[in-house]
Amino acid sequence: MSDTYIFDANDLKEIKKLISKYPEVQAAVLPVLWYAQDKFGHTDPDVQKLVSQTMDIPEAHIHGVVTFYTQLYEKPKGKHVLDVCTCLSCHACGGYDMLHYLENKLGIKTGETTEDGLFSLQSVECLGACGYAPMLQVTNDKFVNHLTTEKIDQLIEDLKAGKSPEFESNKMPQHVNGSEN
Repeated sequence: MSDTYIFDANDLKEIKKLISKYPEVQAAVLPVLWYAQDKFGHTDPDVQKLVSQTMDIPEAHIHGVVTFYTQLYEKPKGKHVLDVCTCLSCHACGGYDMLHYLENKLGIKTGETTEDGLFSLQSVECLGACGYAPMLQVTNDKFVNHLTTEKIDQLIEDLKAGKSPEFESNKMPQHVNGSEN
């Protein structure tokens, strides 16, 4: 295991708190992996081994969790990971068009990271926001809905300038919630 990946005393204290919230240690694997990814930026095999040793859980189980969730990164990614939904609803509304636009704009293919390390681009399955298609998620955080090329251009400019996307409130259509406002 690489010496680069070490949980210090504060990390171990936080991990112990996470584990204490669950009846079984194994149930805390996902929160501990999130913690590790926040600390190291990814959950590559060395990070998985560290989590395994820290939690006394078999590496195979840790690896199974990491490979199941697309939000856990098995290798280092860019500062901003752009997960473009290409599932049915997003695809029908132009998800692949937005993905290809981003590939051209950033000069990378899906699954790659820009040379400057700022952006990684991924095609992902459903992010659970079909009514807002096409959409993407920025580094497991904010959704950017109803994508257009103009909206993508603004997003890239903002991220390069260190600005996080604003939360987008999506009101329910009037016929759904019965209100007339």
